[in-house]
Amino acid sequence: MTDTRRRVKVYTLNEDRQWDDRGTGHVSSGYVERLKGMSLLVRAESDGSLLLESKINPNTAYQKQQDTLIVWSEAENYDLALSFQEKAGCDEIWEKICQVQGKDPSVDITQDLVDESEEERFDDMSSPGLELPSCELSRLEEIAELVASSLPSPLRREKLALALENEGYIKKLLELFHVCEDLENIEGLHHLYEIIKGIFLLNRTALFEVMFSEECIMDVIGCLEYDPALSQPRKHREFLTKTAKFKEVIPISDPELKQKIHQTYRVQYIQDMVLPTPSVFEENMLSTLHSFIFFNKVEIVGMLQEDEKFLTDLFAQLTDEATDEEKRQELVNFLKEFCAFSQTLQPQNRDAFFKTLSNMGILPALEVILGMDDTQVRSAATDIFSYLVEYNPSMVREFVMQEAQQNDDDILLINLIIEHMICDTDPELGGAVQLMGLLRTLVDPENMLATANKTEKTEFLGFFYKHCMHVLTAPLLANTTEDKPSKDDFQTAQLLALVLELLTFCVEHHTYHIKNYIINKDILRRVLVLMASKHAFLALCALRFKRKIIGLKDEFYNRYIMKSFLFEPVVKAFLNNGSRYNLMNSAIIEMFEFIRVEDIKSLTAHVVENYWKALEDVDYVQTFKGLKLRFEQQRERQDNPKLDSMRSILRNHRYRRDARTLEDEEEMWFNTDEDDMEDGEAVVSPSDKTKNDDDIMDPISKFMERKKLKESEEKEVLLKTNLSGRQSPSFKLSLSSGTKTTLSSQSPATNLPGSPGSPGSPGSPGSPGSIPKSTSQTAAITTKGGLVGLVDYPDDDEEDDEDDDKEDTLPLSKKAKFES
Repeated sequence: MTDTRRRVKVYTLNEDRQWDDRGTGHVSSGYVERLKGMSLLVRAESDGSLLLESKINPNTAYQKQQDTLIVWSEAENYDLALSFQEKAGCDEIWEKICQVQGKDPSVDITQDLVDESEEERFDDMSSPGLELPSCELSRLEEIAELVASSLPSPLRREKLALALENEGYIKKLLELFHVCEDLENIEGLHHLYEIIKGIFLLNRTALFEVMFSEECIMDVIGCLEYDPALSQPRKHREFLTKTAKFKEVIPISDPELKQKIHQTYRVQYIQDMVLPTPSVFEENMLSTLHSFIFFNKVEIVGMLQEDEKFLTDLFAQLTDEATDEEKRQELVNFLKEFCAFSQTLQPQNRDAFFKTLSNMGILPALEVILGMDDTQVRSAATDIFSYLVEYNPSMVREFVMQEAQQNDDDILLINLIIEHMICDTDPELGGAVQLMGLLRTLVDPENMLATANKTEKTEFLGFFYKHCMHVLTAPLLANTTEDKPSKDDFQTAQLLALVLELLTFCVEHHTYHIKNYIINKDILRRVLVLMASKHAFLALCALRFKRKIIGLKDEFYNRYIMKSFLFEPVVKAFLNNGSRYNLMNSAIIEMFEFIRVEDIKSLTAHVVENYWKALEDVDYVQTFKGLKLRFEQQRERQDNPKLDSMRSILRNHRYRRDARTLEDEEEMWFNTDEDDMEDGEAVVSPSDKTKNDDDIMDPISKFMERKKLKESEEKEVLLKTNLSGRQSPSFKLSLSSGTKTTLSSQSPATNLPGSPGSPGSPGSPGSPGSIPKSTSQTAAITTKGGLVGLVDYPDDDEEDDEDDDKEDTLPLSKKAKFES
């Protein structure tokens, strides 16, 4: 089997600085006599030809990238690359290269960017440590050059860091900084900037602990003020000592905690403001600085969390009405930053953090704060609420359900959130968008818990629709009392679009709760008023809401839509849009196309019967003509008089027992699938089983009345006829298979259901002159000579009218229904 570890692709860099694929092969390393040295060899996997033969030059800089790529320059303008199939193969060849060059395989580049002789490099590898120049003003330039030259090599960086740690060198450098400032030695200060910046890039925690200590950190920031690239030094120390004020909203008694907070703020300031934006190559060199800040924040959160007196005082002052506005704003901002720090915690520690806040009463406190007039305080409280919802929505849901038992709807936490969303004064509704996202998280069944005893979804949605939904829909209902929106400015339209987005989410993810609410409150009709808005995005939101409802294919929704004629606003919007080919045009056509493709019969009939004249001229798509065709096919099935007549005779005269049996039989006919019918002989569509409802549409009602009239007429005819056991009914039944069969009554004894002479019988025993109850709806069928016999009932004294012209067709699929 081929060794895939050594499988590589060979690339060369062309004149256009693009990589050309030179072929795929297998790489090996070995001594080549011709090249007088260890070399890399790649042989093509197709024919074994030599794709690459390259000597590992001790002075060539090889780079390992992305774990599977080795890149180097063979000549001034000839770059090569090996792309390995597997990381293990890349590591193996990289070790060979490093071995030849005398390098540590942990490096990503084998050569320093500075030119060094082989002897110097050898000395560098073998020397036990790095000797630093004495810390004097005259040698600052030499120190800066040493630091800069050490950065590209991981080994030299390590030795430099150890030398700086062991000799207390940083403190000596900072003493020189004071001397340079006193002497206004700008050149020395520029060198110190480069040295201190280089020490940051060494990425060593031990060095950071020295630099960020209380006695050193301000001097370090001072050194970083003198960037040689700037004409004037920055004034970072002035900002940190005079402008930035440390506010203790609640007095902190622990001096260690206070010092840690100061240190973290200053280090964060160095990272964000003082150090220049790191280049791509320097980004990873500051990873330890990020970690230093991260762990400091974890420590601060832990120390504050353990200080129960501190948190108790914090929440007491937050909710105290006597607290002045400025103080409350500071308290809320502190709590917001405290929660932001918690994002750095590990999951288990974050659990404990939010549990502590919950036990201290953070949610009741937020409820108080959100009820205040100060917009800045409310904004900070909203941010805190978002941390809680995103972390544990179930905790928030449990709280609001408990408070609903004690408080009025107006002051419930969720209703306060909805009101702030509705009353957002920002023209862009930035806060409202954030709050809507939080509400969606709270009503999303996907993150609700289900236990053995209770289902959070059932409980919370029941609560939400009872106590909160009316608050959410209030602006929608208030704005849609007429045929068009009463307020149609941009901000109102944006708000209503947000409300509709949430309602659409509810339609998709909630079941009977939203269905009952929409139908009982007539929500869809009010939403469709917004189709008349001058803002296209709002009209499309309204249309999307309706499309989501139709997409459910729910008959309750469909009957509601038809009863209230809720396609009218959509058709009006379509006609008002005219011939413009835009999003509105496409969205409306797509909705009707969905009805056609999914063959939603009730809606198809409703649309064609009520809006065909308005839509018949639309010929640039076939959607509406397709709907009309669907409708006509339905009518053909419904209006076939022969089927109606035959069905009426069989139901009304032969099989009727009681009202309940008749209903069951009607259901049997109405539930017949079209697939059971042959040659288009379907009797009635399956979706029409609800035709006895008061809300049913007109065309189906007319059909039912027409059917009942025919049934009553045929019943009268049957009552006048005299059927007896001695006389055969003279009408014939033509099957769609093409075989002429005659319904005839032979001797009752021989053709009773269940008798041996009736192959189509269910097999239940029968006795001459009687019909078993279980087979009272079954006709005995004989296939001899192509005849199908229909049993006469002995107790029937009526005779059928002998009219040979009466023929009726019955699909084969009905035969099974009579036999079962």
